Amino acid sequence: MPDGSLSLPARLYLLAWDTGRLKITGTARLHLLVRAGALTELAQRGLLVDDDGIAVPVGLDESTGDPVLDGLLELVQESRPRRWKTWVTLHARTTLDAVREQLAAEGFLSAERRRVLGVLPSLDYALERVAAVDALREGARRVLEGPLPAAEVPERDAAVVALAAAAELRTLVPAKDRRRHKARIDELTDRSGAAAPALRRVVREVNAAVIVAATAAATAAG
Repeated sequence: MPDGSLSLPARLYLLAWDTGRLKITGTARLHLLVRAGALTELAQRGLLVDDDGIAVPVGLDESTGDPVLDGLLELVQESRPRRWKTWVTLHARTTLDAVREQLAAEGFLSAERRRVLGVLPSLDYALERVAAVDALREGARRVLEGPLPAAEVPERDAAVVALAAAAELRTLVPAKDRRRHKARIDELTDRSGAAAPALRRVVREVNAAVIVAATAAATAAG
C-alpha cells in the first residue's frame, strides 16, 4: 500500500476524505476510527498487550517515535487500567486532533485558523495531497478485493481495511461491498492480529468496539 511510512491512524484519517468533493465523510465516528487505528498499531508493535481484556503497556519508557502513537501510549501508561473498548472512545478526539496536526506538518493537509461565533478559536483543515490519498485508497481497495491471499497481506494494511469496514467508512468500503466481501473482511481482521492469538483477540475486540461506538455516534448524529 502506498505511503507505507504513514501510521495506521493517519492512513485511516486520510481515507475518510472524499477526494472528489474534498470533504471528510463519517465525521460522527471518525475520531473512533482513528483512535482504534492507534490502539491496533500499538498492539501490533507489542507496546500494548492484553491482560484479560485490559490494555496494558509493556513499560513506562517505551516509545514509537510517532507523536500520535506516543501520545496515546503515554495516556494509557498514566491512566488506571481500562478495557480496550473503553480506550476506543475515551478522549478519542485528542488522537484525532494529533493526527490532523501531524498530517498538516507533513503537508498532507493545510490548516486555517478561524473563530466560531467570532469568539472561539478553531482550525479548518483542507486536503492538499489529493493524489496521495487516491493512491492510498487504490491500494486499500486492492487489499480488499485481492488477488493477494489475506495471509500474505501486511498486518497494517489488513488492519486498514478491517477497521474501515467496522466503522462503515463509505469512501473505502460502501455498505454493498461490506456484504459482498464479508468473508474477505473477516480474513483481514484475523490477519491484522496474525502475530499471536492474543493479538487476534485484541483486534477483534477493538473492531467490535468500533462497530458499537460508531453505530451509537451515527444514531446520535441522526
